[in-house]
Amino acid sequence: YSFVVFPLSCAVQNYSWGKVGLESEVAKLLTSGDPLVQIQPDRPYAELWMGTHPRGDAIIRDNRIPQKTLGQWIADNPACLGTKVKDTFQGHLPFLFKVLSVDTALSVQAHPNKELAAKLHAQFPEHYPDANHKPEMAIALTPFEGLCGFRPVEEIVSFLQNIPELRALIGEVAAEQLERSGSDDPRGVSAALRVCFTRLMKSEKKFFVDQLNMLVKRISQEVEEGKDTSGSNGELLLRLHSQYPGDIGCFTIYFLNLVKLEPGEAMFLGANEPHAYLRGDCVECMACSDNTVRAGLTPKFIDVLTLCEMLNYTPAPSGSKIFPAVQSQLDPSVYVYDPPVPDFTIMRIEIPASIKLYLISAMDSASILLVIQGTAVGTSTAAASEMSLCRGSVVFISANESISLHLSSPDGMLLFRACCLL
Repeated sequence: YSFVVFPLSCAVQNYSWGKVGLESEVAKLLTSGDPLVQIQPDRPYAELWMGTHPRGDAIIRDNRIPQKTLGQWIADNPACLGTKVKDTFQGHLPFLFKVLSVDTALSVQAHPNKELAAKLHAQFPEHYPDANHKPEMAIALTPFEGLCGFRPVEEIVSFLQNIPELRALIGEVAAEQLERSGSDDPRGVSAALRVCFTRLMKSEKKFFVDQLNMLVKRISQEVEEGKDTSGSNGELLLRLHSQYPGDIGCFTIYFLNLVKLEPGEAMFLGANEPHAYLRGDCVECMACSDNTVRAGLTPKFIDVLTLCEMLNYTPAPSGSKIFPAVQSQLDPSVYVYDPPVPDFTIMRIEIPASIKLYLISAMDSASILLVIQGTAVGTSTAAASEMSLCRGSVVFISANESISLHLSSPDGMLLFRACCLL
């Protein structure tokens, strides 16, 4: 009988936008989970990847298991995924689970739907490595900020009227078209919004750099004089400009919602939703894909035309971007984030201090468990031996297996579990 519940050692990505050294939640989790890990104080620790992605396949921390990585193990033991998951996703784990620690903004981006992903991959495989869609969900671990989706039109119009530099980039004709578009004609609104955003993103480099510099100079002066710059989103503009000077992405803050999440709050990013994470720490789950169409706040390949064509130009208030968790009927410690896609579901498990024995229940899907707070000894009939679990521990649980947690921490536990509920 092979062991089908086991601890993992996960891959780290040191992208330049990550928090540095032990400022990073990723670094803190790594060093708690494995005290032998050396954290370099000046290196960014941006992402922890928990899954089977070829660029970061998790390593199995159990020398009784012949396979080295989770991807190899699942390929040899596909039944561990659960019958439905195995059949639906051709024997692959359908999700990639992550922790992100964001210090400087990530690029303004959107992820294609399946149809567009297949087309982009066929045309430009060097930029679009696979043919899958990439919906994602982020759940805040610390206060988290991101841009997400188009703002209500009245907010964008107000910026166009208060910020002459923005209006100059978009042009009078497009700006007036948006100002005249009425809420009774949503298609007209979307069309006007598409024209405005495309004009912005395709403006001549020298022209937008001049306008951006003028705007930054003006707002910096207003800040020095103690004026309120919230009408032109001054604080965020200056922050992004200091991170990416002369980048067109700085202007997207006038079109996209600023969404602020408190710990435990989530946002779901469906196909074609424009977004950019700005700062904070989160757990994230996504369909297994690397397809990202970028257009600013980045030194990477940008594809402005594709981005402007594909976006969902439906304005909505920022509060509507917060995705609710639903407390489980069966277990009050579990809160379920179940997005409108089949590829993944996340559970937040908050075990109160009063509970000393807790069952991580079996389900008809493989899952990955991450410990954020607390300590316990985990036992399972399917594990080789008992596992000591602490902050930073990551465990793979095959379908239809459970783990008993014997809690040893005085203040309960916080865990996240990614799975696929078909």
